[in-house]
Amino acid sequence: VWVVAAISPVDRETWMLENGLVLVMVVALVVTHRRFVFSNVSYGLMFVFLLLHALGAHYTYSQVPVGDWVRDWLGLHRNHYDRFVHFSFGLLLAYPLRELTLRVVHVHHRWSWVAPPMAVLAMSASYEIIEWWAARTVDPAVGIAYLGAQGDVWDGQKDMSMAFTGA
Repeated sequence: VWVVAAISPVDRETWMLENGLVLVMVVALVVTHRRFVFSNVSYGLMFVFLLLHALGAHYTYSQVPVGDWVRDWLGLHRNHYDRFVHFSFGLLLAYPLRELTLRVVHVHHRWSWVAPPMAVLAMSASYEIIEWWAARTVDPAVGIAYLGAQGDVWDGQKDMSMAFTGA
């Protein structure tokens, strides 16, 4: 799927920025696979998240056709595909993060339910900071496409809220 999404993306530079952290995540999963094996459910959830991300990166998040269709159908002012993926990030990665909490950190009981949403919020905030930093260092047009704020000054905060809500 990733190779197919890499063929003629809408904006190659934005695609490369979007996939930098994904590459780090996949490499980390491969490198640590012998020491820590997630459940099949966790791998499946991560795969679904990566599918959603591959689609967003291929089109740039603000131009994903299904987001445009939903925008037009519901009469919205912007394409909300990015918000859907941020929500999905929290929803789909909370379970694998709970596995890590239970099996690696050995946190149990109530804290095993609290730690994953907190980790999602921390990762989401870190991503928004990295996104802002990357957008400021590249060509301005690429940076604007990468941010995908679509004129919303509260985009980063809303994205973090969506991820936390999903978790």
